Amino acid sequence: MTEELNGRRIVVPETRELGQLVRMLEAHGAEAIPCPMIAIRDAPDAEPVAAWIRWFVKGTCDDLVLMTGEGLRRLLGLARRTDLESAFLDALRTTRKITRGPKPVRALREVGLDADIPADEPTTDGIIAAMRRHDLSGRSVGVQLNPGNPNRRLVDFIKAAGAVPYPVPYVYVSEADDARVLAIINAMAAGQFDAIAFTSAPQVRRLRDVARAKWPRRRPASRLQAHCRRSRRPDRRVRA
Repeated sequence: MTEELNGRRIVVPETRELGQLVRMLEAHGAEAIPCPMIAIRDAPDAEPVAAWIRWFVKGTCDDLVLMTGEGLRRLLGLARRTDLESAFLDALRTTRKITRGPKPVRALREVGLDADIPADEPTTDGIIAAMRRHDLSGRSVGVQLNPGNPNRRLVDFIKAAGAVPYPVPYVYVSEADDARVLAIINAMAAGQFDAIAFTSAPQVRRLRDVARAKWPRRRPASRLQAHCRRSRRPDRRVRA
């Protein structure tokens, strides 16, 4: 991998783990160009989330599906601000915890806990596959959703399995301003970068949305694909 990345210029749109990803790329000889596109924030109306926490601390939640680590941290933060942190952690200890990927596992370990049912793979399909092996009939299932994604497939699966889903949201907001994102797109078009290291679908959507706003008469996907193709120098291709 070191030879493949040595000398490459790679855009990094990550936010929370930006420093870690930049250090990893630089350790392999790449030049990382930070452009954090998405930040995670609490829901703008905190009351529905606070109400969910009040329900959760009663101990009536049998299973909790954690899609992201930051989602759990946000819940803990609001529980702390509403003087329910201790009760929230007590309930979390006794609730069966179902995790999608390593990030929610890390968040659990930060508070001395671990996953009870890890997903087969870090996707909705992986979560569903893992849950299929367990009897969910009559169980109450908390679902920490990804921002902007109601995940009807997961919620419908939980209902079909005889359980009752209780979803709780948080939100993504734009981090880098549009001018910075446009500068990255234009630099890609000029062939100044070799790759862009997306770590989540919302980062892709942010890039697409900025392109759509700037070039409304062109299909954003086509324009971005063209930019991505031109951003790879013909004599220095990076294998996916």
